[in-house]
Amino acid sequence: MRDPILESRLLQNRRQFFGRSSTGIGVAALASLLNPGLLAGGAQGDGARIGGLEGIPHFAPKAKRVIYLLQSGAPSQVDLLDYKPSLEKLHMTQLPAKIRDGQRLTGMTAGQKSFPLVKPPWKFRRHGKSGTWISDLLPHMSEVVDDICVVKSMHTEAINHDPAVTFFQSGHQQPGRPSIGAWLSYGLGSETENLPSFVVLLSKNNFYQAQPLYDRLWGSGFLPSKYQGVKFRSQGDPVLYLNDPAGGEKAERRKMLDRLARLNRLREKEIGDPEITTRLAQYEMAFRMQTSVPELADTSNEPESTFKLYGEEARKPGSHAANCLLARRLAERGVRFIQVFHRGWDHHSNVKKHLPTLAKETDQGSAALIKDLKDRGMLDETLVIWGGEFGRTVYAQGNPNAFGRDHHPRCFSIWMAGGGIKPGMSYGETDDYCYNVANDPVHVHDFHATILRCLGIDHERLTYRHQGRDYRLTDVHGTVAEDILV
Repeated sequence: MRDPILESRLLQNRRQFFGRSSTGIGVAALASLLNPGLLAGGAQGDGARIGGLEGIPHFAPKAKRVIYLLQSGAPSQVDLLDYKPSLEKLHMTQLPAKIRDGQRLTGMTAGQKSFPLVKPPWKFRRHGKSGTWISDLLPHMSEVVDDICVVKSMHTEAINHDPAVTFFQSGHQQPGRPSIGAWLSYGLGSETENLPSFVVLLSKNNFYQAQPLYDRLWGSGFLPSKYQGVKFRSQGDPVLYLNDPAGGEKAERRKMLDRLARLNRLREKEIGDPEITTRLAQYEMAFRMQTSVPELADTSNEPESTFKLYGEEARKPGSHAANCLLARRLAERGVRFIQVFHRGWDHHSNVKKHLPTLAKETDQGSAALIKDLKDRGMLDETLVIWGGEFGRTVYAQGNPNAFGRDHHPRCFSIWMAGGGIKPGMSYGETDDYCYNVANDPVHVHDFHATILRCLGIDHERLTYRHQGRDYRLTDVHGTVAEDILV
């Protein structure tokens, strides 16, 4: 019978041998358990971080953390954020072929014989000192327009949901790359040892056409798995398998973890698998989270003014408002990257019925998050983002009387706030048809490069060597949108 340990040693290559000999992974793993600050970018304490790469941030950051409100399914920029008075005259006229310029369409509208332009059924009005145009569907967001930057010139390459969301999450349309939250956890480390550096919250949704979400969207790809996002649940235990079995005592749990750690360290010395080090850290994190997570998820100590701000929906676990409140609580406790997914924006039919429902579900919570962070003095160091994976067509899909809007990657709108972003401005323009970017285009890679800049990272220098080449979030592309930065 073969000896697996002997076989592993015989198969060890030269690179592995010198790598293990020089770095002492086993000792590092033990040190990280005894004192995580020993491996940190700085000494542990107020404002210190745990882990991360030496030399990062590359320059003084404006933001310490990110809260990303991703609206899966693609909100309609035509109806929410990109006001086009020209559509009053163009309403129910045909989209000129020269405007489309041969752009490919999805199978849902490619067979249409006509492409009638449809103006928004809702009014737009100017708000704030900035005079930003916002749809009447977003009355709460209209109150914070002087704190946000509306980017109207986003564009992407993907025309279908899964590759488009994957592109925004990882900088690549094909699965397998690290998500943006994993990149930031890898580069910047964590500000807390009691919670993960990357947390994912999924808002409840009842829309029958809501697009599915997959765990790989917040995965670590080829990075070590300790950098992947941790999904919190809105029912039962916030994190699966966090609690001890009934009747178990914490002291016994501590003994079990210590013994398990010794076994894992022995195994790591034998085979040099970095995932064993990850497992050691995850066991310890889970032990600490048994105390920190219940306290975090319990909002009963929030004053009534909080629920007046976020709305009564914030009392319902899993609602967008409740997740926005939870995102603020996570940010307060040092979580680096918080992502809130809200689904249901894929309105291929009856926009008049469905869009107001989604807008109402997200409007108050999103605006309250901005106000809350600002009131607490946290907005300047927290980058908040709201947006989907592409936009919607200005022309009608199906019957113009009960119209839908198809996928549109050529132009769409998002908004950003805090964390180094200029407030009270709109950036970029689309043409009179809201079909193509006219000025200041922002590609997905540019978007990622700008996020990293806010966090003090040069996007060309945050890399990870995999299969013989250095990978980065922005691949070989990306230009920082300097004009929207403070």
